[in-house]
Amino acid sequence: MKKTLSILVFSALFAVTSCKKTDSQNNSQSNTSEVKETEKFVVDSVKISDSVKINNLLSLKYESKMLVFPSVKNKTLLDSIYFDKKGITDFSKQGLQTFLDKDKNEYFVSVKGKDNDWIADIQRPQNWDTGYFMKLKSNTNDFLQIEYMFSSYEGGAHGNYGFSERVFDLKNNKKLTLKDITTMPKARLEALLMKNINTIPSGTTDSQGAVKNSDMLLLKTIPANENFYFDEKNLYFHYSPYEIAAFAAGDIIIPVSWEELKGTLTSQFKERMKIN
Repeated sequence: MKKTLSILVFSALFAVTSCKKTDSQNNSQSNTSEVKETEKFVVDSVKISDSVKINNLLSLKYESKMLVFPSVKNKTLLDSIYFDKKGITDFSKQGLQTFLDKDKNEYFVSVKGKDNDWIADIQRPQNWDTGYFMKLKSNTNDFLQIEYMFSSYEGGAHGNYGFSERVFDLKNNKKLTLKDITTMPKARLEALLMKNINTIPSGTTDSQGAVKNSDMLLLKTIPANENFYFDEKNLYFHYSPYEIAAFAAGDIIIPVSWEELKGTLTSQFKERMKIN
């Protein structure tokens, strides 16, 4: 009887210990999975801001911010992300910082190396500059959306700036195109862009008050370009100054809703974005 009781007690203790061990293992695996999920995609950045005096009338400024993606290993995708910065071979944080230092020095040297005649045209103190900035708009459903902004001033009435929007498919390691989203014919899409031109005001005003985007258009047809991004409600087309309207209009963003694109959205995109 004592022997039987001992066996029962031992079995009970073994069962409790096993349960605790199993729970501990499950918790450990769960925590590990959570950590892996959290560490799955990492975003960092490098920055540089420097200036140099050319002479008594001219100073130069270089400013740049580049995003760093340690989690992205596919070189073709990385080349596409840094599409406008040729010659990058090291996409690490240090590698991109080194690239910016080199880019800055080349900018300063390029201006210093201009023909001396242009200096004679400068009649008053000026600050010239060049800027390049990457901004993470979102990373949802493995769609990485990045905004690129370029700016410069080299004399004249005003500086220039422009935007480029790019969406990257992290599942398939490629840049997304309009054809990956919608099959809508070009003419129909352009008609929607014209219809929605005033949906998001540019903020431009005159003596009479707010000025409509449509009143500043330079084109009769708004092209459906590849400069787009999206959220849960709309597909947005982004146009830089002078692209479709006068400089005073600034950059213009035109939304086209998923409802307006209904029936033309690709099945793969609808599934990824959970669009009904």
